[in-house]
Amino acid sequence: MQKQILVAGGGIGGLAAALAAGRAGWEVRLFERAQAFSEVGAGVQIGPNVVRRLQAWGLHRELQAVAAFPDRLQVRNAVSGDELAALPLGAAAIARYGAAYATIHRADLHALLLHAVQDSPLVHLNLNQPVEYHQQGDGVVTIRLRDGTLVEGDALIGADGLRSGTRSRLLGEVPTRSSGHLAYRAVLVQKDLPQALRTQHVTAWLGPRLHVVQYPLRRGELMNVVAIRHGEPPADLEHWDHGANAADLEAALAQTCAPLQDLVRAVAQIGDGWRLWPLSDRPPVRGPDDMAQGLVALLGDAAHPMRPYLAQGAGMAIEDAAELQRALSMHDLDVDLRLRRYALNRWQRNARVQERSRRNGRIFHATGLVRFGRDMSLRLLGERLLDVPWLYRGDGSNASQL
Repeated sequence: MQKQILVAGGGIGGLAAALAAGRAGWEVRLFERAQAFSEVGAGVQIGPNVVRRLQAWGLHRELQAVAAFPDRLQVRNAVSGDELAALPLGAAAIARYGAAYATIHRADLHALLLHAVQDSPLVHLNLNQPVEYHQQGDGVVTIRLRDGTLVEGDALIGADGLRSGTRSRLLGEVPTRSSGHLAYRAVLVQKDLPQALRTQHVTAWLGPRLHVVQYPLRRGELMNVVAIRHGEPPADLEHWDHGANAADLEAALAQTCAPLQDLVRAVAQIGDGWRLWPLSDRPPVRGPDDMAQGLVALLGDAAHPMRPYLAQGAGMAIEDAAELQRALSMHDLDVDLRLRRYALNRWQRNARVQERSRRNGRIFHATGLVRFGRDMSLRLLGERLLDVPWLYRGDGSNASQL
């Protein structure tokens, strides 16, 4: 009999899980709480480790059509404007890792996965159907939807985000932790910018208690800008007036170099303004039980939310899905053992990325002597510090890659 897997959540992680499970030959029933499939946010960076997974799913052309492929990563001092280090991307990344380094709008990545899932006869999508409850027993997992409908399956994947209900039921209710950092995100049309502000590179501007990242999106037609500074979020973000974000951010960047301040002001003058996102996460994954128990497994932010300082949040969700596909294809194993294998092959890599992301945040925002030492190290070691072979070469398919 064909196995049936239930997926809670229709974001990037949920769609990747549905696509992977369908490719493993499972029937998939995905349940999304929203009334339409959509993705909020701005851009994401996807390294060669992630691009290889998308290519393996036959999505190379679709990615080429919507992504940008920067030829260079550069790190600059946000105060002086000086370049500290650079890493060739483009053809150099392909030669090193067998795939390009890409930057893509979250909505484009989501749409790419959605179209692939819609083309699969094994995947059934259900909107406006949040999973309210689940239980497992006797080789079956049962979910209850908001309208009271009960649905049975052979396994459940919780891909329902940072505040995952699946996670709470599986691991207990533990609140997320605030990072003390605020992210301001914006997308600009490059042709509307002065020539000096346009870019086809990834640039990270590092300053005391803040940093700014910019890179191209959508074949280079757009630019993603993310500014992150220390600060506490407003008490009621849902009713926050985002029109005030520009003034707050300009004040925080008052001591930075002119090119960076010009870029920030361009968002207010040309773009649609800044959107504020307080950053939260959870401690690194402690073991396989944090990712799977019995017939229920967690994926993406539901399992391992991370800070954006290694640019791997969406990437780890896609890697999770690729490993899930491998595990679900092990037809000689019981379903709970397949999910256990998935968790065993993923938890250490995810924990390492979570911890490295936290560490990078401290380095990016360093002050005083630590900041001086950081800049000196970047000038001396440059490419060696910016390249991350253990991350870009591996995909967590087995423990030996860790």
